[in-house]
Amino acid sequence: MHPSVYKRPLLWVVAAVLVGLSLFYHPAPGKRDVSLFLPQKEVSLTGRVDSFPITRKGKHYAWIRVSSVNQTEARGRVYARLGENSVAWKDRVEISGRLQTPYGISLPGNFDWQSYLARKQTFVEIKTSEVRLLRPAAWPWRLIRWVRSDILRELHNAFPPPLAGISGGILLGERGDISPDLYTAFQDSGAIHLLVASGGNVGFVTLLTLGLGILCGLRRRTLLTVALITAGIYTLIAGADAPLLRAYLMAVCACVGYFLGRNSGVFQGVLLSCLIILCCTPQAVFDTGFQMSFLATLAIVICLNNYRVPGKWPNWVRFFVQIFLATLSSQLVLLPIFTNVFYKVSVTGLVSNMILVPLASLLMGLDFAYYIFAKLHLGVVLYYPCLWGLSLFQGLVEFFASLQFSSLPASAWNGGSIVAYYVLLFWISQLPHKDFAKKLAVPCFVLALLSTSVGWWMQQRPRVYLLNEWKHHAAIVRTGGHQFLVFNDGISAEKLKRTLLALGSARASFSTSFEPEESLPPTLSARTEVPFETFWPGDEISIGKAIVRPVWELRQTQDGRVYEDTGYSGQNGLSYCVRVKKRGICIGSHARFAQLSNGKSVSYQPNGTVQTAW
Repeated sequence: MHPSVYKRPLLWVVAAVLVGLSLFYHPAPGKRDVSLFLPQKEVSLTGRVDSFPITRKGKHYAWIRVSSVNQTEARGRVYARLGENSVAWKDRVEISGRLQTPYGISLPGNFDWQSYLARKQTFVEIKTSEVRLLRPAAWPWRLIRWVRSDILRELHNAFPPPLAGISGGILLGERGDISPDLYTAFQDSGAIHLLVASGGNVGFVTLLTLGLGILCGLRRRTLLTVALITAGIYTLIAGADAPLLRAYLMAVCACVGYFLGRNSGVFQGVLLSCLIILCCTPQAVFDTGFQMSFLATLAIVICLNNYRVPGKWPNWVRFFVQIFLATLSSQLVLLPIFTNVFYKVSVTGLVSNMILVPLASLLMGLDFAYYIFAKLHLGVVLYYPCLWGLSLFQGLVEFFASLQFSSLPASAWNGGSIVAYYVLLFWISQLPHKDFAKKLAVPCFVLALLSTSVGWWMQQRPRVYLLNEWKHHAAIVRTGGHQFLVFNDGISAEKLKRTLLALGSARASFSTSFEPEESLPPTLSARTEVPFETFWPGDEISIGKAIVRPVWELRQTQDGRVYEDTGYSGQNGLSYCVRVKKRGICIGSHARFAQLSNGKSVSYQPNGTVQTAW
């Protein structure tokens, strides 16, 4: 790829939009959003079903784009918990039920359902009591959803549950009820992206259509038009989410450029599709799937253009080398995001994807062909090839996941490290252009050094995190760098471990509980664990640069005044004070508040996390 592409105005416009949205845009309800009707609780709303319904354990869920609430005009989306009621995509329905705020507990590193819905511009749920169809969808939408449901039903009836879920995931991104162990195996083997309908699926459908059209002798423009129509229908059947829209819009942009006599290029098509999606749904900038999709596509395009495989090599060698380069580039560019989401790194992904990606494409074609044959009552012809192929695919996934170093735990990257990593990765991707790489060398290394220094400096600042989950509390004190002290009062060890990983450490340096009967959480892997019974006021323990000292229970009055309940009465407990040089902090009663060295106190937030420097 010639370095001149980085001077194109569209690239800088997209970059400016991404930075602007990341810094200044926050998903929030509009003036007439359905969430404004929350005080009314019981409502009757009308709207259009905005997604293919999801079925889990006999219950149905769907997003509804609202047009009115209690006969009052309204806007926005609602997540409908339909129970045993069922709706269909694009139908206009009336739903009666109780509006409620989405359940949300904001602990770093742990899934927050409320935030997840907000990133999809949804701020309210409805627990449905009654559903009434007002107007069915137009016939094209009914045909598309029938084809989708019929494909999934045929696969579900033909194959056992694990294989049916894999088949639906590879073909349409609907993986069904895959067991948690198998889902973890897909993560550890680096193949989780194959269970999601992605741009690769759209590309495969487009190429397959082009190949069949060439065999039929279609003219080039007719061939491209037919391929775009076919790919568009597949995009709708598969759900039309961000990866699919990105790939389809990229194909449309490239074909429009061809019709206009301009070679827009794949790179330009990716940028244009990104801009279109962000203009229509700006909240997509916070969606992990959107980020991973565009970064992976850009990385593959740049890598395969800059690191070209010699044409004199045998075709089968070139094929596997290109898969390796595509896998390597996508794995490298997604490493920080994957680590900060899953807190693990798949080491076997480079090898597994060289085998699983071509096999997934083959299975996608086989599964669709099986569906067509089944409709013609000839499914037996392809049944066993599909069954054996899916069994082989599952076996390979489990094999790669079972390897000793298939997946390694990893703590989250800080912002400075992420910037430095991407700057250096971009410079490496330009090495084939020697002159351009020389010009970039000094600026890239200076920027990487500065961002790393800023990230390191930010981590040296002591901070305290007060966590709350309903009636349970915990305090995590960062004394500087990667040293963390944990004071727990009932929050599960697994959640605390994920919080530590999100804050940048794989384990705590010190861990203790406020209650004598509570065992120390083993999954925290604390370097120093001190039982409650042997640690009393007057004792001190040195933990690195920090000194931990227990005191009699600190309590807080309603007006914010802090006092010490001295003397042991059999009912009161302990609080803990931490000192690092001239800085000090005390964790109050059951981690409900923290008292800073300047006398100010910070209290917990219900079902959330409060953090402050000390």
